[in-house]
Amino acid sequence: MRVPRLPRPRSLAGQLFAMQAVLIAVLVAGYALFSYVSDRDQAQQAAGRQAMAVARSVADSPSVRAAIRTPDPTRTLQPYATQVQRHTGVDFVTIMNPGGVRWTHPNPALIGERFLGHTARALRGESFTETYTGTLGPSVRAVTPVRDGGRITGLVSAGITVETVSARLREQVTTLAGVAGGALVLGAVGTYVINARLRRSTHGMNATELSRMHDYHQAALHAVREGLLMLDGRFRVALINDGGRELLGVGGEVVGRSVADLGLPAPLTGALLSSEPRVDEVHLTASRVLVVNTSPVSGGEHRGTVATLRDVTELQSLTGELDSERGFTQALRAQAHEAANRLHTVVSLIELGRAEEAVDFATAELELAQALTDQVVAAVNEPVLAALLLGKAAQANERGVELVVAEDSRIDDGLLPPSLPARDLVTVLGNLIDNAVDAAQGSEGGRVTVTACAEGAELVLRVSDTGAGVDPAHTEEVFRRGWSTKTAAAPGGRGLGLALVRQTVRRHEGTLTVSGAPGGGARFEARIPLPTARTAPGTEPAGTERAGTEPAGTEPAGTGPAGADRAGTALPGGGA
Repeated sequence: MRVPRLPRPRSLAGQLFAMQAVLIAVLVAGYALFSYVSDRDQAQQAAGRQAMAVARSVADSPSVRAAIRTPDPTRTLQPYATQVQRHTGVDFVTIMNPGGVRWTHPNPALIGERFLGHTARALRGESFTETYTGTLGPSVRAVTPVRDGGRITGLVSAGITVETVSARLREQVTTLAGVAGGALVLGAVGTYVINARLRRSTHGMNATELSRMHDYHQAALHAVREGLLMLDGRFRVALINDGGRELLGVGGEVVGRSVADLGLPAPLTGALLSSEPRVDEVHLTASRVLVVNTSPVSGGEHRGTVATLRDVTELQSLTGELDSERGFTQALRAQAHEAANRLHTVVSLIELGRAEEAVDFATAELELAQALTDQVVAAVNEPVLAALLLGKAAQANERGVELVVAEDSRIDDGLLPPSLPARDLVTVLGNLIDNAVDAAQGSEGGRVTVTACAEGAELVLRVSDTGAGVDPAHTEEVFRRGWSTKTAAAPGGRGLGLALVRQTVRRHEGTLTVSGAPGGGARFEARIPLPTARTAPGTEPAGTERAGTEPAGTEPAGTGPAGADRAGTALPGGGA
């Protein structure tokens, strides 16, 4: 058995059209009824005034008074009454004697008979109107006396039948109905045009469907973790979801405000204000790495922009760790290659009968590798940092750069608080070493010096190189995302390391500076307060710059902190 389908609810536009059509029809019908009743009364009053005017004109005519004095008034008055009746548009003009006997009538056969109607008031000298049924049917009539001197010598009655009044009223009502019909048609056409546009705007959905869509829309906005930002044609915030507020770090009422007033980093603000689409652009805020996609909304003109935001901070950190692991793998591969060479050397010495020299060679290499490992582990008890230094040393050795750990480097157990995870230290120190190795590679006696220690109540991570150095005019630009001295750059790959370092240091309320190193090259220094030395905001010592805001020229080459870049222990490729 087929279940009958319920009729689909009319669309919102259809409901509005039906409501407006009914409203217009009711208004027009009410106005027509009111006009009919009002015009009917006015038509009867107008007919009475017209009949009164004709009756008085006839009664005041000298020829009528003269004819009444003749022996046969009908002979003169009948043609006169017929002519007046034809010219004035009344249905009858009856002239009679004071006794009510007719001298004239539209029907000559009724002349000489008594007038049907009231005459008492007229005989008293009054003029009046009334509706009375006579020989011609119901009529609106006026009766007035004819005076000759001081006497009433006759009476005059002029009237218009009710049928004639109704015919006139029907003509007016017909005209009114035509006008009302035209108004209804015009209103219906206008309503249809307006509702057609409304149907296009609502895609034919009714109120229930729109309400359901709004509920889904709100639920989706709050459920999606990715940030969603919608801007109008003037780049003001039209909509932002919870994820967008969290990722951008904005609070309060932001809808209606310009993007330029949200206090976002300049590169991110520029991307949101751009009229061109952006695809998977990486941008940094104070604490996050965001992937931004923008798409303009246009329909012949710029109507706004839709931007989506994804947080890849954790992904970027994991990528950094993966890069470190790859470095470790490459270092192990290099060490395995070097170990094979040494093993061949030992075997060859034994085959040549120089066993003692083979033992001395193997023992010296073992002692050097073990001493190197023991020294790094003794200076840096954090295993992740120790492994990072050993791996970076092997990588640097492969690229012809000597990696040196300064003698005053020392990180004891319990120095690093739980709030400073090893992942953040790897991000800071790993990126600084990578940039230093890149800068020192190819230079004569390429060297990178690393210092990791505690000075007072701060953790100091200092990396110096023997490269070309940093132009003092660019001491702030080097920390900006996208800035790089390398010519071959993959999209989004270059100019991100130092920006991530600054972001990490800022998150821990530290400072990051760049200056010249003794003997040339650049020196980057990150200072991160330890928990016992954290101060309230605004109580930093005078002259302290936040991460990435070191004024150019504040630390000339060769005038760094005491102990920086001291002669230390070289890490020649992990004991090669």
